[in-house]
Amino acid sequence: MDSASPEPIHPQILRSARMPRFLRNLLIGAAVLLLLAVVLDRVFPLPLPAPDTGSTVVLAHDGTPLRAFADSDGVWRYPTTSKQVSPLYLQALLTYEDRWFYRHPGVNPYALARGVATAVRHGHIVSGGSTLTMQVARIITPIPHTVAGKFVQIFRALQLEVHLSKAQILNLYLNHAPFGGPIQGVEAASWAYLGKPADRLSHAEAALLAVLPQSPSLLRPDRHSDAARRARDKVLKRMRDEGLWSEAQVRDAEIEPVVARSLRAPLEAALLAERLHEQQPQARRIVTTIDANLQRSVEDRVSDYLSRLPPRTSAAVLVVDNATLEARVYVGTAEFGDPLRLGHVDMVRAPRSPGSTLKPFLYGLALDDGLITSQSLLVDAPQDFGGYKPGNFDETFSGPVSVAEALQRSLNVPAVDVLDHVGPNRFVARLANGGIDLGLPQGAQPNLSIILGGASTRLENLVGAYTAFANGGIAGAPRYVPDQPKQARRLLSPGAAWIIRDILSTNPADVEGAPLDGTINQHGAVAWKTGTSYGYRDAWAIGVTDGWTVGVWIGRPDGTPSPGQYGAVTSLPLMFAVVDMLPDDRTHPHATQPANVRRVDICWPLGGAASATPTALCRQRRVAWTLDGAMPPTFAERDITAWSAGLITVRVDAQGHRLSATCRSKVEHRIQIARWPALATSWLSTDDATQAALPPLAPGCAADSLDVANPIRIAGLSDGVRLRQAPNSAQPLRVTLQALGASGEVQWLLDGRLQGSSLGNANMQLALPQAGDHQITALTRDGAFAQLAVYVDKS
Repeated sequence: MDSASPEPIHPQILRSARMPRFLRNLLIGAAVLLLLAVVLDRVFPLPLPAPDTGSTVVLAHDGTPLRAFADSDGVWRYPTTSKQVSPLYLQALLTYEDRWFYRHPGVNPYALARGVATAVRHGHIVSGGSTLTMQVARIITPIPHTVAGKFVQIFRALQLEVHLSKAQILNLYLNHAPFGGPIQGVEAASWAYLGKPADRLSHAEAALLAVLPQSPSLLRPDRHSDAARRARDKVLKRMRDEGLWSEAQVRDAEIEPVVARSLRAPLEAALLAERLHEQQPQARRIVTTIDANLQRSVEDRVSDYLSRLPPRTSAAVLVVDNATLEARVYVGTAEFGDPLRLGHVDMVRAPRSPGSTLKPFLYGLALDDGLITSQSLLVDAPQDFGGYKPGNFDETFSGPVSVAEALQRSLNVPAVDVLDHVGPNRFVARLANGGIDLGLPQGAQPNLSIILGGASTRLENLVGAYTAFANGGIAGAPRYVPDQPKQARRLLSPGAAWIIRDILSTNPADVEGAPLDGTINQHGAVAWKTGTSYGYRDAWAIGVTDGWTVGVWIGRPDGTPSPGQYGAVTSLPLMFAVVDMLPDDRTHPHATQPANVRRVDICWPLGGAASATPTALCRQRRVAWTLDGAMPPTFAERDITAWSAGLITVRVDAQGHRLSATCRSKVEHRIQIARWPALATSWLSTDDATQAALPPLAPGCAADSLDVANPIRIAGLSDGVRLRQAPNSAQPLRVTLQALGASGEVQWLLDGRLQGSSLGNANMQLALPQAGDHQITALTRDGAFAQLAVYVDKS
């Protein structure tokens, strides 16, 4: 604290005191000196370092430095206090440098006198007699090593003692003492040379760091280990001689080698550190939620993994603790600073197309709306949604599929179908409420393409939303610093979140996008989803366990395609590798099945409960998860003019012929038929197709609306024909076909893979590039279809 200016001693008081003349002169001199000191203190104020300037260090949650930002002079300094460093270091420092630190007023006259005497005796300075306070004075302001400089140093030391407490002076030394190169302060030195914090020093390490500032250039342990050892041992002997450390402690410390790392600034979670430093430019010490060891291990794994991928490929990984929403790993780029990989771009928060990673939320919302169960019947076939005609990633179609299968295999057409029922605007609004703000092209409105990646979002938003599957449907924003407020919002009901997680964690090994052989059982507790954006630009994999949510993005930051690199083969293996590195999940409670989730047998094609469906109408029995007892029927047909899916009641005569509305028979009765969606019929078994077929009209009965779909026939090849490639031809075998009887658009499929479309009975040319059996299907929008099988011989 600043001392108050003393009241001058009035001469009359001195005369009246009748004190000896020498004493009066002494008091007068002291008063003059004190007045002079006050004037000098005002004229030459103490140049203390500003507390809000200097270098910044970003730390892991355990105090490990992640990245250091040097100050304007290029200095690394990690702020600390005497309470945050090892007591062994403070013992060694004060004993070796200034044992009277807490007793002298900044200058030790005995030490100064001893320094002058030894200098005269040896002809050069052996001991400068500087106290720790005097050393701080030289650290905070340039002072020449001259006689005049020594007086300036003494004056500054006295100033320090007047204005600051002993603890404040000691903290200045701990933070600003030179330790070689750009390193200042004991904390920075401890991490730079020893790779550990200054509160965990051994006796030998404490002695080394105590002596290093005496000659930081000549004693740097990374360059002059022998000199550093000799100096360290000198401190150790002093500590033994003073009786502060035992003989055994010193003996063990002397055995310890001087091994230092090469000086380099820490650079883990570099882009997160940069992000936080930009947000808090005045902060000198920023503590994050990152796990330093895990961060380092994942960064090494990412670097090794990407060495096998195409050039310019980068990656991002984010690992969040589900319970706290704290990020434990933040890898924003594959190689920080690499210009080829655009290593300065943080892909954790870069907007990218999410591919199919939004599908779990869509199906969860549809569950909450009572539109589906986990086994509801959907149709994976060419469909037209008001001019939008989505296809699957592999361009094949599977016909009738369950909700679970559609989600596990990431089928596009069923997802678009469900989104059409939920509504794009409502879906986008619900995502925004859960923390996923989708970026749309300027002026664009939400549409059906959103579910296939027709928008943009960020990895951190996706990871935060996926935590809902472990937290009862409540999503949260990842937290990067401990005092960041927890932002959690309802995205799905607990029941819907539980069902979707169950679907994603029971993906069978033989479906598209499953992990590598032999790994599915190992990761059975992981609910996972992959995604690939259009043109192979973004490959995603996100996994959820009881304790963790892990998100992986791989691609090129400039948005150029990486052909052949997609979620299941590119990002999924890395995601599982990261999951294997995480702490044991058994400490986290597993989500229990909500009371409103029940397992119920349902029937295809109608979709109702098996217990309420006649056996003849239950063509396929499925065990479904239902929410709140809802068992919705199969979706009605879209743009189908022939008939609607569902239960149909018809009148038939004694021969089983159908009777139209105006037709009568002496013997007639009613029958019920469970109809499959028209677009699924070409994938049905013969038995299922027969059972779902309409009885033929009785002779003489007028046609009714049930017979609008006219049969079609494929012309150009005979069923079961055997074909052979032309000799010496490098071109694939091509056939020209027609769909006779069709009046509208016809979709042509080869082995379930869409090849193109034709109009009416126009020609369609198909290529048969591979030998073996093939199935050709012609399918109209009203459900009429024709199929034939062909065999191509090897040339």
